[in-house]
Amino acid sequence: MAGAKKSKTARGRRQDRARVAGGQDYEVQYEAKKTGRSAPAVKKAVKKVGNARKRVEKRLRR
Repeated sequence: MAGAKKSKTARGRRQDRARVAGGQDYEVQYEAKKTGRSAPAVKKAVKKVGNARKRVEKRLRR
């Protein structure tokens, strides 16, 4: 018996966009380019304030 097909929603995508994965180079590079800071600065900000995108960007604007 086949399982029911999952409906596609934007919920998971929105939750994912609200986070910065500090271990994923492409996400770190994206955030570095977006904020004009270096990749190590982004990683340091993620380590300091957590992976919430808003907090990371606020930290990088300092």
